[in-house]
Amino acid sequence: MKNNSLGLKIKEKLSTWKSSFISYIKRLLLPIYFFPIKLFTYSTYYFIKFLIKTIIQLIKLIWFCLRWPFRSWSNFFKFLFWGTIFTYFAFTEYRFGILVERYGGYNKFFCSEWLTTKKLQKSVVRVVGGYSEGSGFFVAGNEVLTSFHVIADEPSPKVIFPDGSFTTPIAITANPDNDLALLHLSQVHPDKQYNFASPQNLTTNEPLISAGFPLGTDLSGEVTITKGNFSAIRNSPDLFADYVQTDINVVQGMSGGPLVDQCGDVVGINTLSLSGMSLFVSSDSIKLLWPNFSDQEITKIEVDPSLSPEDAVYAFYTYLKARQMQEGFDLLSLKYLAKTNFEEWTSRFTDILDVQIYLSEAVTGSPNTVFVKFSTKNWNNNQALYHYYEGTWQTVEEDGVYKMLKSNIKEIEEPTWDWFYED
Repeated sequence: MKNNSLGLKIKEKLSTWKSSFISYIKRLLLPIYFFPIKLFTYSTYYFIKFLIKTIIQLIKLIWFCLRWPFRSWSNFFKFLFWGTIFTYFAFTEYRFGILVERYGGYNKFFCSEWLTTKKLQKSVVRVVGGYSEGSGFFVAGNEVLTSFHVIADEPSPKVIFPDGSFTTPIAITANPDNDLALLHLSQVHPDKQYNFASPQNLTTNEPLISAGFPLGTDLSGEVTITKGNFSAIRNSPDLFADYVQTDINVVQGMSGGPLVDQCGDVVGINTLSLSGMSLFVSSDSIKLLWPNFSDQEITKIEVDPSLSPEDAVYAFYTYLKARQMQEGFDLLSLKYLAKTNFEEWTSRFTDILDVQIYLSEAVTGSPNTVFVKFSTKNWNNNQALYHYYEGTWQTVEEDGVYKMLKSNIKEIEEPTWDWFYED
């Protein structure tokens, strides 16, 4: 019995110790059960406490700042000074960002639109063809870029400078498919040359400037400056060129003029305008196409004064049209040369921009006599004046060539329409 009673007591003790241990562990772990709740409550409490204190301190700070300038004159002037400085820099930063966006980048921020416009006024040239007129600009010291359609089928286009003087190209290379032509001059003008810039670097709505002469020589005055914004770069699958699209309205006569950015660098050439939208052959395409321009032989004049008196008269006025003055002078007879010289003779034609020959035919019953009808386009004071003439030339054959002997040419003041088309 005692043994059984001892065993039971041991079991009871162990059971009691076990229960006590489990109870102790439960009491030990009890705070852990409430940890999430305590974490949330304590965090919320301290956050609200911190927020309230922060708001109170902020109110105190604002109140202090409002009171501080009025505590003394010294504080007041300090407040005005530093407040002005802060406002200035804040406004400058705001305006600087706007101006950078307007000019198209930090590198263009200090470019002068006024200087760019002045250069355009001094360097963009008129290009006068026989059936079309346009504009052009220097891409090298003696090379003027223009649109091909301006000088197409013209044996002697003219380049008119802003000062009113003009010259005839000595050669022409072109890419007719992309409507580009390069006029090679005998004189060099390095101060009028433009540099190219890639339109790929343009930003949307970046300001651009186009220059040209609307309606050609029909309007007098200096070059027209037109401003607009860059829209996009377009590509044609049929042509090997990219086009810069803008909202600039380019009219007839401005073809061939430059499209420049704020810094005056060329990003395109005036090509096409439709309903307030214009397309310009991009400068990148121009640089790629330029080396492959071909000699168009547009300035080649095919005349033969040895064939007949009427061919000689036609050749004479064709040389005047092309301003090939030496060739024209060589068609004067010895008798005619006895009363003039090259300088005196050429001085009569310094203002002639173009000559249009309407008729050159032999006079029946008068050997070596030719009846001729022609008009001249004279350039005076940046204004085109038209004159119309008709009459006869007596020719004489010298060394197998018919040459000018004596003229009886009269000006027609106001010719009627049938004067131009009469056979």
